[in-house]
Order: sequence, then C-alpha cells, then structure tokens
Amino acid sequence: MPLPPLVAPGPPLTRADSERLARHLMLPQVGEDGQRRIMAAKVAVVGAGGLGSPVLQYLAAAGVGTIAIIDDDVVERSNLQRQVLHTVADLGRRKVDSAAEKIAEIAPQATLIKHAVRLDAYNAEQYLAGYDVVLDGTDNFTTRYAVNDTCARLGIPLVWASIFQFDAQISVFWSRPPAPATPVTLRDLFPQAPPEGSVPSCVEAGVLGVLCGQVGSVMAAEALKLIAGFGEPLLGRVLVVDALNARWSEIPLRPAASTMRVPPATYGAPVTAPPPPPGAPVTVVPPPPGGYPAPTAGARPTVGPSPAAGPPPTAPAHATHATPSGPGRITPAELNRRLEARRHRQDDFELVDVRDPVEFAQNSIPGAQLIPLSFALTEAGRTGLDTGTEVILYCKTGPRADRAATAFERAGFKTTVLAGGIDAWEAR
Repeated sequence: MPLPPLVAPGPPLTRADSERLARHLMLPQVGEDGQRRIMAAKVAVVGAGGLGSPVLQYLAAAGVGTIAIIDDDVVERSNLQRQVLHTVADLGRRKVDSAAEKIAEIAPQATLIKHAVRLDAYNAEQYLAGYDVVLDGTDNFTTRYAVNDTCARLGIPLVWASIFQFDAQISVFWSRPPAPATPVTLRDLFPQAPPEGSVPSCVEAGVLGVLCGQVGSVMAAEALKLIAGFGEPLLGRVLVVDALNARWSEIPLRPAASTMRVPPATYGAPVTAPPPPPGAPVTVVPPPPGGYPAPTAGARPTVGPSPAAGPPPTAPAHATHATPSGPGRITPAELNRRLEARRHRQDDFELVDVRDPVEFAQNSIPGAQLIPLSFALTEAGRTGLDTGTEVILYCKTGPRADRAATAFERAGFKTTVLAGGIDAWEAR
C-alpha cells in the first residue's frame, strides 16, 4: 500500500539542483516537493560491495543529502566482477574510502560519512540510529540479523536483499510503519539465521555479477519511494528474481506469531544517534563550502531585441483565449503585436521559454528569458517574477509550456501559452 513520506522537505532547490535533477522534477509523483525530501534524507548503506555499489551510485545521483557508508572490508581482485564502484586502482584500499571517493564525484554536494567497521549486535545501534532509512547490502548472516534487529528496535525502515548465484530476494522491513500497514521484519521471513556453514557463500557458490546491478537498483528505488512517499513500497511483499530464466515474481509476507520478535518494550520514542565509541574510524566528508550558489533575480539568460524603428504602434487588445481546462492561448501574430507594444512600454508581461538551454541557444523569440521546465516547476525558478505581471510561456509545440503554466498559476500568476510554441512562431 502507498505510505506517507518519511522525510520533511528540505530547503528550496537551487538552479544547479534543478538542472541536475530535471528528470525527477518532471515526474508528477516526485516533483519539487519529493526532490526536496530526497535531498533532506539521511540514509545508511551497510556494505559497499556488490549490492552497495549500485545502491550508493543511484542514491547519490538521485540527490540524497547524507549518505553513510559502512563496510570493514578492502577491495580484492575477485570483487571487481560485480562491485562496479571499485576499480583495479583500488585494490587493497578500504572499500569505504574507494566508495566515498567515487560518490563524491557523482554528488559533490552530498555529505558522506564513512564507517570502516563490521556491524554486530553490540555496535549496530551506535552506527544506525538517527538515519531515515537503512539499506542492507551485506553478505553474511550475522550482520544481516544484527542490522534487522537494530532497525526493528529503532523503528527504522530497512531495505533488504539477498543474492545467491542467479537468484535474489528483495523486501522492505519495518517494525513501526504508519497505520494501517502491518509491521514485518526479516525474522518474519527467516526466523533464525541458518547454522554456520549450512549455506554456501558467494565465494563457494558464485554469483552472476550483473544481478547485483539489477537488485541494487531496485533497493535504491525502494529507499526513494519511502523517503518521498510515492508508489507502493515492498513492505509486506518479497520480490523474487530468477535471472537465469528472466522471471520476476513476488510472495506476500505477513507477521509470523512463532518467530522471535523484538520485545515491544524496546519500541519507544525516536532514538538520536549517540557519538561513536572512542577511537572508532569515522570520517565525515562535507559538501563544498557554500554549496551551490542560490539563484538570484536576473540570473536567467535573456535575449534583448533592438529598438524598432518608426512610430510606436497603438497597444493592441490582449487577445488571449482562456479555457476552463487550461491557461489562456495567444497566437504568434498576437504575441508579435504585444512584443512590439512592450518595446514601446505600452504593454507589460514576461515572456518565458521553458525549453532546455541547448534548444534556447539554437533559436528563441526575441525578448524571451530562459527558465527550463525543470526549474520553472520549482519555487526558486519563479524568483524575480512578479505575480502581478502576466507571464507568457512557450516551448517547442506547447505541452511543456502548459505544464509550466499550471505550476505558475498555482503560485498565483496569470499565465498565457503561445499556441503551437516556437514552431508556430517561426512558421508565421
């Protein structure tokens, strides 16, 4: 079932944020609100190997604001077949160092926290408390159950996966989900860890390297859905992947009364992260000083026309045609007359091009300013514009301008869309 978002929206997006994350902003299910939640999120990834590699890359690329990388291992040559975050140059390095270095290149604005430790039942709470979501990409049962039991005590949702040869399982566990969702944990699926040595490891049995990419991508998607509150997470369902025969299926997961549950008495108020124990290898990599510059009025590129010769024309009537289902429309000929009147200060409006910068550089309407659609959909994209001044929008043919007009009107602007877009303008 759909769940409410885990994280409150962070600060408004900058222009650089909007350009980088434009394709997320175009998704109605994500939009500016969801992206601000993602950028405010704190996520812990346990394991920087086969599953951790795609998880870390996609969470960083998606704009997650704080990412903890927890792994005590070093890069070995046999890792490179599936742990694509590491390279030959990283052999012998700590995985947290190699991973953080690559992630910093993908998302320099993110805060990265490195813990070169192996989690167990005694220390897991010190490293997992305070995070919004935990993703388990580990390869041993001791750590898996320690992470599960700790997340259950703290009430943190856990995105979990396991891979064996060509097969994988993925699910979301949460001991305290919002009603009416049902609490489930790893112990509802597998009540106890199997006896040591009874299940062959990937070293003994092998694993298809590309399967790690498929599964890790699903895990990252589940984390984003929980953070921003879109879609239907895998809570109460186990996704089963058979890569050998290209089959994906799912099974329902319900609480099992006979399983060993975490005592309810331990479910209490939110837990804040205590400081790591003395001497713990913790490194915090902050974003660049100052981060991305905030947008300022007038920062958008504009194209100014030369003054027209001859006597100023008479200001025409504003020939726009509003419909109950959308913004007003203006024809290319009507827009041309209004631009001429505006040059002589007999009309007042903003002309906004919502195409991409590359399109704008190829051709544009004189007197237009560029606000790419991904930026126009955000509060920051409207900075410097007056709600008392009409905004005329255009794109290539119209759909993007219609979407921008909807966002502007919700913010209190009067909008008009150029019918047929710049294609119609050039064909006039």
